[in-house]
Amino acid sequence: MDEVTLVKTRLQAGIWEGELHVPDVVATLPEIEVTYLDQPVQGHTLSEDTERDGVWFFRFAVPAELINDGVQTFVMTDRATGQVLNSLSMIAGEGLSEDIRAEMDLLRQELDLLKRAFRRHCLETGTN
Repeated sequence: MDEVTLVKTRLQAGIWEGELHVPDVVATLPEIEVTYLDQPVQGHTLSEDTERDGVWFFRFAVPAELINDGVQTFVMTDRATGQVLNSLSMIAGEGLSEDIRAEMDLLRQELDLLKRAFRRHCLETGTN
């Protein structure tokens, strides 16, 4: 593997944590940029794992002011190459839950319709 990778390890208390794996063939450590709606977001750190060669700990604090109704996506890229290393998508809000409830209600109605049609078919064909 000769490519830089950023692997998520967890999201806890608004902090996205991951491991940046940098193979020996890569000469310089990538500068990771976090963006939201194509705007840079501050509040991330990179520190070396002293126990494993080529592994760095990356932490990104999700700004509370950017958590809103709907879907928010944060993209982590290598600033020099533009390579997307990872991303975080968050879904929140009352509007979204209403969409999900409406979709579930529609699915229930369709399932009831299918059950009635299946029962009618069984009665007409004499199958149980």
